[in-house]
Formats: sequence, structure tokens, C-alpha cells
Amino acid sequence: MNTADSSDEVLGPPVQIAYAVNDAAEAAAMWVKRFGAGPFFINEHIPVTDVVYRGKPGVFDHTSAYGQWGEIMVELVQDHGVGESAVRDMYAPGKTGLHHVAYIVEDLAATTQLLGEWGYPLAMAATAGTTRFHFVDARAHLGHFLELYEPSDGLLGFYAMVRDAAAGWDGSDPLRGR
Repeated sequence: MNTADSSDEVLGPPVQIAYAVNDAAEAAAMWVKRFGAGPFFINEHIPVTDVVYRGKPGVFDHTSAYGQWGEIMVELVQDHGVGESAVRDMYAPGKTGLHHVAYIVEDLAATTQLLGEWGYPLAMAATAGTTRFHFVDARAHLGHFLELYEPSDGLLGFYAMVRDAAAGWDGSDPLRGR
């Protein structure tokens, strides 16, 4: 990890843009129709473990739809909880909007620490499958969170699968995995 001063040097290019939504499948259908993104892969109640929200044990029960939109993945996050979470920090139940921009970083701990020094504190740490991830609170300067992923074969394979499904996609079977 270098001690670079710019986010481009620290984070690299973004790999995903994510929106908090009320219904992941409904939002995915809208993204297909209005923006041509997709196809979308819907994962319901994604198993997330080792959740630490703002220094305390937490829960993150969510469904997400993942689709390709040009060169970037779109995630549509439906938070099923009503308690504290990185999603609820921005949006009460029923509210929607841009939530985070995601990056794959080589050193999750060091990158999170550096961003903390920049004034972007860690809001939530968790693990999904074999992939560790952090939500870093950059709302004060950027208006949204940053999600940092630790690279894993599962994560990189998932990104490739979504990207490959979009290559030459003819619009059929737009919502998958339900």
C-alpha cells in the first residue's frame, strides 16, 4: 500500500455503482427498460457474516440485483432491516438513491486506515462468502459511501460472470437467479 494523496492512486478505477432501492427485482426491471443495463442477477437475503457496524456487532440482511451497465456493474441494494446499517445511515425504509461506489483494493485494512485518515471512517465491515468488504463513510465530502472489496477468486469470478452475460446480450431473460 502506498501513501498516495489521490484516490485514483489509492483506489484505482471504480468497479461498481450502487443504489438503495425498495425492491431489487422491480428496480432491475426498470434499469433494463430505461437504461439498457443487464441482465440482472438477483441474490436474495445474501448471507453476510462477521458484521461489525460502527464498532458493534450488527446484521446486514439484504437482497441485491447485479447487472452490467457499459463498463461498470450496477448493484441495486434492498435492505430488509429497519435497524442500523450502512444503508439506513442514508436512507430510511421507503427512500432510495445513490448509496456507494465500489473498488477492489489489494490491502483492505491499509486502504481503510488511509481513508480514515482522510476523514472517511469505517462504517461497516463484513464477509460475504469468502469476500471481505468494508463500507467507508465518505458522505461528508462525496455524498455517498465507498465500498472496498478484498479481491477473492469468488468475487472476481462473479464480476466476470456478470460482465460476460452482458456481452452480446439480446435483452432476453433480463432477471435471473430468482
